[in-house]
Amino acid sequence: MQRIGFVIFPGFQMMNLAALTVFEFANIAAAEQLYEVRLLSETGGPVPSSIGVAVDSEAFGQARFDTLVVVGPNGVAEASEGLVAFIRHARTASRRVAASCTGAFILAEAGLLDGRRATTHWFYALDLARQYPAVRVDEDRIFVADGPVWTSAGMSACIDLALALVEDDLGPALARDVARKLVVYHRRAGGQSQHSTLLELQPKSDRIQSALTYARHNLRSELSVEQLAEAASLSPRQFSRVFRSETGQSPAKAIEQLRVETARLMMESTRHPIEIVAYETGFADRERMRRAFLRAFGQPPQAMRRAARGGAPPPPA
Repeated sequence: MQRIGFVIFPGFQMMNLAALTVFEFANIAAAEQLYEVRLLSETGGPVPSSIGVAVDSEAFGQARFDTLVVVGPNGVAEASEGLVAFIRHARTASRRVAASCTGAFILAEAGLLDGRRATTHWFYALDLARQYPAVRVDEDRIFVADGPVWTSAGMSACIDLALALVEDDLGPALARDVARKLVVYHRRAGGQSQHSTLLELQPKSDRIQSALTYARHNLRSELSVEQLAEAASLSPRQFSRVFRSETGQSPAKAIEQLRVETARLMMESTRHPIEIVAYETGFADRERMRRAFLRAFGQPPQAMRRAARGGAPPPPA
């Protein structure tokens, strides 16, 4: 059985504790207690969250934990000397150390992120890079695993981090089972962007949302205005007018953004050849995908794949 310690301190963000449920349901899915989860703090006892609700904890001690997860606050909090010393000791005392959201700042203060790739909530990523120049901050990732040190983006990304830890321990089948039981739409890969095209489009009506959902599930298809209009139960002319009114852009531009977002994830999280990625995302050929990447990111697909794996990007194409 593995012991997981969640490190909290006054002002921690309560949503980060949603990750506890991932380990609970891993036990349920496996029909045995694979994980024991405990809440830890410097002094023990009730610890108030950012919203004021307190949770009980046990004080730092000599107990050993396979994995420690540092829970972040809403912003960037100054860590106490005792907390930093405890995390610094964890570098050798625990197999893995992780941080959700701005908990990455505490790992950085303890020196655990020096020379490593890491991420945090997108809003604070530049601050992390400025304050800790030895950290290789990847500001647009759901989570990053660099050796025994894991970090995640903010808020709901703690669930993705916990699912990835479970997958690392017990394999993808059990992690998928846990995600289904949690009614998580899908388990996001670490390389996925913190920003979502579907979220940024924010259509007001269910009809346009239905068309976008249809598009995301059928990226291989041509996805003509006629197809999308049918999915929205509108005439092509009505659909084009309403789509632009609600999203501020044309259907063609929105579909390209969806294709690029999905292709980027595939390039960064799989080893599929570029031709396969282009086919799966509806670009038809690698040159069309390359041009779309240059428009969206200013880099070709190969550069983004290389950067995601920690290597130097190739020269601009």
